[in-house]
Amino acid sequence: MAGEQEHAKTVWIALAANAAIAIVKGLAGILGGSSALLAEAAHSVADTSNQGLLQVSLKRSRRPPDEGHPFGYGKERFFWVLLAALFMFAAGGIFSILEGLYRILGSSGGGGGFVWSYGALGAAALLEGASWVRAVRQTRRQAREAGMPFVRYVRESKEPAVKAVASEDTAALAGVALAFLGVGLHQLTGNDVYDSASAVAIGVLLCVVGVLLANDTKGLLLGEAARPELREQMRQAILAHDEVADVVELLTMYVGPASLLVAARLDLRDGVSSEQIEELADAVERDLREAVPAVDQVFLDPTPGVGDRGFEPRTSALSERRSNQLS
Repeated sequence: MAGEQEHAKTVWIALAANAAIAIVKGLAGILGGSSALLAEAAHSVADTSNQGLLQVSLKRSRRPPDEGHPFGYGKERFFWVLLAALFMFAAGGIFSILEGLYRILGSSGGGGGFVWSYGALGAAALLEGASWVRAVRQTRRQAREAGMPFVRYVRESKEPAVKAVASEDTAALAGVALAFLGVGLHQLTGNDVYDSASAVAIGVLLCVVGVLLANDTKGLLLGEAARPELREQMRQAILAHDEVADVVELLTMYVGPASLLVAARLDLRDGVSSEQIEELADAVERDLREAVPAVDQVFLDPTPGVGDRGFEPRTSALSERRSNQLS
């Protein structure tokens, strides 16, 4: 719960910062006639909307399991982040590209107003930087707790909220830099095509980030498995029990950012009694959670001599007991 409160606080800070930045950039873009500022305003509007969607995801994913959703609502987090990525692509990226091309191909962006532009971009850099620093610090702390390098953790983390904020804030700072460049070249040369070209570049940046974020979230919605090293840790935790001859099949799936479903078919040694199977079930479940804290639901099918057959869900005394616990 403390982790979710941290995620929510990070998202709220990003939302407030982006809302303020959107207003400042929009006014500066209109007063200064800058395509780059208007593109950045659209960028901030998209980011603000995305933070709102992330808040919705945090709230809805906390609902407890019910009969219609026995594994809970953790995947709500993935769904709303996917919508946020699509919104960034369409409302931020496409708008910025079209605005820049419109100015380049036919309509002058106007002159002057550089003080407005620089003031807005300076304020945006400060606010975006503050939000980015918080997101990076939180992500670094989580990476240390997971025992992973920062870049790898960002790439492989299943927590979409802070990951989305960090991606958006990084893109926002890059967008501000591009806008500074476009406005500066416009002022130096007197040619507003540089300002408009920076708007197109900002749009391309947002489209790329949106596609990458959507693709990352798509895998989780489709039922992404735990990383190979985590699966190996779980396999070894099961094989550590003398009653288990082999782990014939081990299936995992994220049903939430920190919630793994585990289904395993076990080949037991001869002579294991039903009482021992019950005790084994409790021990395996406990050891799996110790090995990988994200393990939530566990389904085991202990069958002597299963050979190479695939995993075929069926009711055994053990799997029936776990199903009853869920319901």
